[in-house]
Amino acid sequence: MSGFFIILAVLVICVLAAVALMGAIRRRDVDSAVGTLARETRQRDKAARRNEDVGIEAPSGAEVERSAALERVGGGSVARVDDVAAPAVFVPPDPETFGTTRRQFLNRGVIAVFGLGITAFGVAIVGFLWPSSSGGFGSKIRLGSVNDLKSEIEKGNGFLYKPEGRMWLTNYPSTALPKAEQVYSAPVLNSLKAGVAVMYQKCPHLGCRVPDCKSSQWFECPCHGSQYNQAGEKKGGPAPRGMDRFATEIDGGVLVVNTGQVIQGPPIGTNTTGQEAEGPNCIGAASGGHSG
Repeated sequence: MSGFFIILAVLVICVLAAVALMGAIRRRDVDSAVGTLARETRQRDKAARRNEDVGIEAPSGAEVERSAALERVGGGSVARVDDVAAPAVFVPPDPETFGTTRRQFLNRGVIAVFGLGITAFGVAIVGFLWPSSSGGFGSKIRLGSVNDLKSEIEKGNGFLYKPEGRMWLTNYPSTALPKAEQVYSAPVLNSLKAGVAVMYQKCPHLGCRVPDCKSSQWFECPCHGSQYNQAGEKKGGPAPRGMDRFATEIDGGVLVVNTGQVIQGPPIGTNTTGQEAEGPNCIGAASGGHSG
């Protein structure tokens, strides 16, 4: 549920950023439409008003060009253009007359890059938090036939690790089911009733990956010494509870593990199997008062 709220917050931030970006671009577009007339335009307006006041009709542009061409070749009878209507001196256009100034271009470029960065960041966060629908951690994983998994556990000397689900599998004795039904919820019991215990690899203490210990037949955390029996129930160390579980189901004899649904491990003192260490510990025994 917390992942859903994080995704929702990221989406809201991305939408607000996009709205702010569009608002800024719109304001700049509106601002660029407000400016002053160029100097050349003002001078032409003044010349036109003077001609109107004295009753002189200004020659057309074509007449001016023909007159200049005839003067260059030394002939023609076209009348000389009056000095009052002489072509205006070229004045460089005001920057405001261009569609986009350099400042506007740079500002829009910065805003565009900033907007793309926010969008890419939002998409990356959502992609990271969104559960995968194509398999792998965070989704439902079909591990295979329960009987085949039990055989693999036996071949692994009591332990089977599945890296795609970040989980440990062990055999669970049917004689322990009456006690298990008093402790575990239905999603955990589904696999226990089929004879397989499924545990999350992460230690509930500080999140270290918990390895198996072949000699003691326990799980023993190398970080701070927490110890768990084969069912993932705490036997020693600073961990606040047993190893966490995944929701499970049996579909036609196939074990399906929902790695997107983590269930907290059993409380301290739970020991449904009664298993004790079967040999030397790989990690020195840790007292309950150890702090790591």
